[in-house]
Parts: sequence; C-alpha cells; structure tokens
Amino acid sequence: MFRWCTDEVEPHDRFDYWREVRAKGLFGVTAELERERRAEFFGEFSLRQLGGAGLVELKASAYAVERSASDIACAPGDAICVYQQLGSGGWFGGLRASDFAIANGSFATSHTDLPYRTAPLGAGGFHLRILKIPVSSIPGQDKRMRELAPKTFNDSALAPLLSACFTDLAEAAAGGGATDPTSLVQAALVQALAHLALIERGILRPGSRRGQAALRTARLSQARHLIARHLQDPDLAPIMVADQLGVSVRHLHMLFETSEKSFSQTVTDARLKQSRRLMREAPERLIADIATACGFDSLATYYRVFNAAYGMAPGDFRAQGPERR
Repeated sequence: MFRWCTDEVEPHDRFDYWREVRAKGLFGVTAELERERRAEFFGEFSLRQLGGAGLVELKASAYAVERSASDIACAPGDAICVYQQLGSGGWFGGLRASDFAIANGSFATSHTDLPYRTAPLGAGGFHLRILKIPVSSIPGQDKRMRELAPKTFNDSALAPLLSACFTDLAEAAAGGGATDPTSLVQAALVQALAHLALIERGILRPGSRRGQAALRTARLSQARHLIARHLQDPDLAPIMVADQLGVSVRHLHMLFETSEKSFSQTVTDARLKQSRRLMREAPERLIADIATACGFDSLATYYRVFNAAYGMAPGDFRAQGPERR
C-alpha cells in the first residue's frame, strides 16, 4: 500500500505539489485553489492494488477538480470508478450529465475517460473512496461501460450491499500474495462491485449469471456485517438476518454454502473472536460478563465452544498474558 501526505512538503509548496505531482500525475485531473488559500491546504491519500483494481482513499481541504478532455488525452484510464462519499458531501458536474450532489455514505459511478467537474460541499473538504476497475478486467465487455457519465446510485437496495463490499475489500487488503486465498476474496469483491455498478446503470441484468453472482457475494458480505452488529443478541438467528437482507432463510443458508463456514459457525466464530478481544482489552472483567456481552446463552456453552475452538479454557487464555496471545 502507498500512502502520502502534504506534511512531507513545505507549507508554501503543498498545493502546487499536490496539483502537479499527485492530482495531475497520479489521478489525471486538474486541481485549482485560490492562491490566498494555498498555504493552509492539506491533503492525504492511500492507494492499494486489490483484486486487479486500485482502491484510493482521499482526504483533502476544499479545492476544485476538473477532468477535462485534455486531461483524458494525457492520462487515459479506461476504467469504471465506483465512488463512496465519506465526508460532508460533494458536487459533481460534467459535459454529458446534469449536476448532482452526493451525500455522506452515498455512492456514484462513472467511466474515467469522460469529462467531469467536482468539488466538496461545505468547508469540510474531500473525503471519499474511489475504486478504479479496469474495463478490460470485467467479463462480458459492453461498449456502454465507456459511456458511464458520473451519476449517483438511485437504487437504495444496492447501497448496503455496496457498503458491505467496500468495507470487506479494505479489510481483505491485509492478505498476502497472488496465491493467497485473500487475493481471491479481493478479486471476488472487486468483480461484485463492478457488476453491482453495471446493474444499477442498467447494463447488466440482476437475473443474469454475472448479476446473480455479484448479488450473492454482496449479500454474503452484508449478512456477515449484520451478524457482527447483532452478536450480543442471544436470539440472533437466520430468520433475523434473512429478513433484513430481504431473502428467504433457505437462500441465506445457500449464501453461506459458498463460504468456509456455515451461518451458525460464522456466528460462533465471531462471538469467540470478540470474547478474545474483550479479554485482552479488559483483563479485569469477569469472564461471565464477557460471555453474556458476546451473546452466549450460558457460561457453560461459552466454555464448551471456546475449549473446542482453541484447546483451552477462557481463563487459561487470559492467563497467558498479552505477549502469548
């Protein structure tokens, strides 16, 4: 992963460096800011290569951005971008699209090689994630992929699926090389995000083979996030998660058939990991309280599954000390 911040440059040079080296050289855009505001400019970003795509997270003071026809000619990208707005909001405009605002937590898509203009809304500046997926890496080539002018997602049902995939993709970045299973997870998430974008823009049918595969991957990610959110509830059950996903219990179990663990195994594993974290963070806390906080219906059940998973009792794990865990 590559990280960079304007703190590495003298204050009077920060915006000029950002504009010429980072904005134009790395992102292929033209950045503008009033000269009297440049001394206070701040910007940072990270770039990860994941599953054949590039994931950028960017934070910066407010300034104006344009990707013009000349910018595109100098630095063509031929990629689909999926944007996740994380800050106070942003404005987009383009030569082939109506102006629109994108709110915090919302998503937008575009093709890299179409002109646009953007600026943050308010004084908070930019904070967003951008996933750049090369068109050549997306199965089922369609010329309409290169006609995606910037536009927000209008299908509210897709937003939680996109959010879950984005979060999982960032977490999967901790994996190893190209033969590591993590890289396969990354590739699946990237393809799911690409195809969800194409579904939203009407290029890919949800019922097609690729559309169904994308929805399965995204729903599995969302199901895991729902499980994590409700771990403390001892009544956490497939019907609760299926209802929130909008699928049948049978379909939910089919989603987990494609993963390493079943629904119940996933819940138990997540509860055990949370209990280990709580024992590390609060060594004085009673084990019975930790078991309850993690959703185990009894202390006896907690001891039984902990010992089966780790070959020791929770108290023995705690007694090892932080350096042994």
